[in-house]
Amino acid sequence: MIRKVLDTVRLWFSPQRLRAEGVTPDYRFSLANERTFLAWLRTALALLAGGIAVDQFLTDLRWAVRTTIALVLLAGGALCAIRAVNHWVRSERAMRRGDDLPASRFPALLAIGTVLTALLVIGAVLLGRAGA
Repeated sequence: MIRKVLDTVRLWFSPQRLRAEGVTPDYRFSLANERTFLAWLRTALALLAGGIAVDQFLTDLRWAVRTTIALVLLAGGALCAIRAVNHWVRSERAMRRGDDLPASRFPALLAIGTVLTALLVIGAVLLGRAGA
């Protein structure tokens, strides 16, 4: 298991190893894969910005609530960035090998995390903004 994870991470930083696998796919598919990667990175950046904004600007919320919301958003941003590069490599590898594109549960997990965070904010707002 650890070896597999390390091999995957090595591919993130070694594009020549990835190019050595299979045949070069149509450039349009590689570029579409890259655009998807960039969209995931934009999502990660938005989550990071949201976490910072919650921590810095929602000072009327209780400290524990504000910190929990900020940490959930920041962790979501970090996971999204990691998932972006991992999905890009897995998709590129699958295209080069002629395999099916990899399935992912991450979009569902990200959606559920977003809903839970939104519910936490709604609850904090409805229950009042008692000071720090």
